[in-house]
Amino acid sequence: MNTRLFFLSASLTALAGAAFGQGLTPSTLLKQPIDNWPTYNGDYSGRRFSPLAQINSSNVNTLSLAWASRFAPAAGSAGATVPIKATPLMVNGILYFTSPNNVWAVDARTGRELWHYEYPPNTGSTIGNRGVGMYGNWLFFESPDSHLVSLDARTGKQRWKVQIADPKLDYTSTVAPVVIGNHILVGIGGDHLDNPGFLESRDPETGAVQWKWWTTPRKGEPGIETWPDEYASAHGTGQTWIPGTYDPQQNLYILGTGNPNPVMAEKSRKGDNLYTCSIVAINPDTGKLVWYFQPSPHDTHDWDAVQTPIQFDGVIDGKPRKLIAQASRNGYFFVLDRTTGKNILTKPFIETLNWAKGIDAQGRPIPDPAKYPTTDGVLVSPSSNGATNWPAPSFDPDTGLFYVGTSRPYAMYYLTDTDEHPEGWGGRDTGVGGDPGALLAIDYKTGNIVWRHEWPSGNGVTHILTTAGKLLFTANGTNLIAFDPANGKILWHAGLMAAMSAGPITYLLDGKQYLLVAAGDGLYSFTVNQPAK
Repeated sequence: MNTRLFFLSASLTALAGAAFGQGLTPSTLLKQPIDNWPTYNGDYSGRRFSPLAQINSSNVNTLSLAWASRFAPAAGSAGATVPIKATPLMVNGILYFTSPNNVWAVDARTGRELWHYEYPPNTGSTIGNRGVGMYGNWLFFESPDSHLVSLDARTGKQRWKVQIADPKLDYTSTVAPVVIGNHILVGIGGDHLDNPGFLESRDPETGAVQWKWWTTPRKGEPGIETWPDEYASAHGTGQTWIPGTYDPQQNLYILGTGNPNPVMAEKSRKGDNLYTCSIVAINPDTGKLVWYFQPSPHDTHDWDAVQTPIQFDGVIDGKPRKLIAQASRNGYFFVLDRTTGKNILTKPFIETLNWAKGIDAQGRPIPDPAKYPTTDGVLVSPSSNGATNWPAPSFDPDTGLFYVGTSRPYAMYYLTDTDEHPEGWGGRDTGVGGDPGALLAIDYKTGNIVWRHEWPSGNGVTHILTTAGKLLFTANGTNLIAFDPANGKILWHAGLMAAMSAGPITYLLDGKQYLLVAAGDGLYSFTVNQPAK
């Protein structure tokens, strides 16, 4: 072996070993991401904004590939090769990320694999996995067969696993756990069999349940009046399959919930169907609901409201306010007071939207019964894929703009289960047109679109990252692009070997800023070429 390479490899191993020993302190999660990206959205706010500016609008044209690596399960192992939908964590020079049944630790300097954990074969859905949560030197991820698994971050060895839900009931588990204090917050997906939705908190030491909050109420609980009876509510779903955001000052975990069941067949669930398709604020120490707002009352189109509720402080009518903003799958942009959940602004962000009759006194869209699915079909925009979906939006405090990838699809919605008590999927939609969509920059004070970039092809619903370097990173298919976030001007682009499949991140390592992108089964690390001194 070449001596120089041997010592280089040994040095990198020593650096990685030292980093493994430091763990993740709770204080790191409260800071804006600089030399770490320690949780799904970088920090608790969900803004996906970095204060780093070493890569900036003046030198982004020199941004080039530092390394690229592919990560696929071994042949014949528990997982198939699927796109990396996980936002990687970067803690102390180590990247941690997942695909279904698999977790990797990788040296962020080189892309070299440090360890690889493979979950045993199981019968759960492998639609995707959105990553890990980290507490000290412990990692937590959800398996396709709905177990929460804890690993030692230094070795990749399994500490324990506990069941979250029964996969035979068609629950799916794809969400990245969120760590708040000594709580590991775990969400759940799946809505084919009218399963009850929930959010729960697990003990990081043992995996024991600390509390469980059902997303639909039971007899005697507030909100039960929005269902015809307790049976309909208990089987009404409202799954929690995307991580929420956290306000440490108010101690509120704020997240979106999924659609009600039966899907698209509303006959047996008259009413608003709380707390499905809602933005809810939960006390993470007790699991108690503090406030809620419902973007899609009595949803009949499969429009989950799980899109990231981004937290920021702003000015409304000349007064400082603590705010939440969400671009919802149903095509409306919402701004709420995050201390109370009261609506401040509701405005469409796609012009093709046609399913609502107006806005009520609470700021909620009023569903038009003429647009409910029928046996003959009815034309609605957006389709069930939504005006946007789970890919990460961003908020840039320097511009005051909210950025989101969007689509303007039409679909024919059909009612397929006409029984008095339908189950699971009682309807379907068939796309009949639309366009590739657009990247939008929205003024949170007015809901007006400040600028838009229309995509010529591909899918407009994409992940976004903004930085203090006056940059916005996103992708259109396999084209990675940097925009000026103030005006939408394209500043740089590069080709990837596959479409970007998770939110890009950025961090400072050894004094140098990197941009990291997941695309297909690979990670791509970029940095600027500094001039020689």
